[in-house]
Amino acid sequence: METTEQTLQQIDRAIRKIADKFPAQHEATQLTDIHICVSQDTGELTAFDDDDNEITRCVIEQWIDEKSDDFYEQAASVLRQSLQAQSELVESMSVLKPFAFVLENDEKDEQHELYVVDDDTIIIDPIMMDNLDEDLNTFFENLMKDC
Repeated sequence: METTEQTLQQIDRAIRKIADKFPAQHEATQLTDIHICVSQDTGELTAFDDDDNEITRCVIEQWIDEKSDDFYEQAASVLRQSLQAQSELVESMSVLKPFAFVLENDEKDEQHELYVVDDDTIIIDPIMMDNLDEDLNTFFENLMKDC
């Protein structure tokens, strides 16, 4: 699925609406996660707080009836890009740190952790982390050989 400019704009707008609910000048709200639920059937993107209170909702037209087997991986990648592009806005939200943006399917099952807002923690795209365990094991073995 090739992401269209309209899809990017709709996602960016949804993230701005989430941030608008938690303006920087307000007292910090305590949340653990902001849950972003997407539906392959309806194309609906809905954001909820920890208590299942709806924050915002929109329809991503390109996602309506999307039958791709890797839909959630593709949606996660696009959402991560948008969150990263708007990181200054997201990180200034009046929510006590740490908190995270989490992608869920329409049954509310967690699919991906998208973005963690914390002074010391950053979530890196999983594609970049492929074979990290193997690389660390090789590094450790080489290090132990020198001892």
